[in-house]
Amino acid sequence: MIETGRARRGVSPLLRLRGIETAYGGSQALFGVDLEIHAGECVALLGRNGMGKSTTVKSIMGLQRLCGGDVEWRGRSLRRLGAHRIARSGLGLVPEGRRVFPSLSVRENLIATAREAPGRAVGWSLDDIYGMFPRLRERQRNLGCHLSGGEQQMLAIGRALMTNPDLLILDEATEGLAPLVRGDIWRCIQSLKERGLALLVIDKNLGPLMRVADHHYILEKGSVVWQGSSEALRARPELVRDHIGM
Repeated sequence: MIETGRARRGVSPLLRLRGIETAYGGSQALFGVDLEIHAGECVALLGRNGMGKSTTVKSIMGLQRLCGGDVEWRGRSLRRLGAHRIARSGLGLVPEGRRVFPSLSVRENLIATAREAPGRAVGWSLDDIYGMFPRLRERQRNLGCHLSGGEQQMLAIGRALMTNPDLLILDEATEGLAPLVRGDIWRCIQSLKERGLALLVIDKNLGPLMRVADHHYILEKGSVVWQGSSEALRARPELVRDHIGM
């Protein structure tokens, strides 16, 4: 069931998925997924493992080829663009598994893919990242492979922010982290939202996600089975039980 009533604010979304379909070989993974993210909005993509969340992210970022539908960024189709061009168009990704460069230092990781913020006087700097994650400043000369899991996650977020995105996608950003580190990551996400950055978040920690997200989409077997606000989701505990498993 799709619940409507979402505020559109009279403007086109930053990102719009129009009926996207994706397959791995002969096995279809996504079946007509529609999704919208507006400027400054935090959207959550929910569902059990294997339901198509990460495949949706890969489809957005050009890492998985579409076999149907379209991905639009600021009204422009991304379907024929390569992953490198999509990443440089204003979409930042914090991938599942972090994927920091193990043989580069923290500082080198942060500047390796950094880009200026087109049309903006001020973008993200090293000092901004170190201010958000002081531990990275302390460890800036350490190699990526010598960091803890939490430090690697901070580095992955910082590296994505150094590309100065208009939309940041976080795929399981708190998975496997200690509670104190998870708290740091959620405070970072809240701070990014307060700064006006659009966010697409995949995470299993529903409590903090409900507090930060404006809108939720639930995927079941590659299809959107429900969408709505945090308030609407709280009023439907059976959705959490049947489709998220918490």
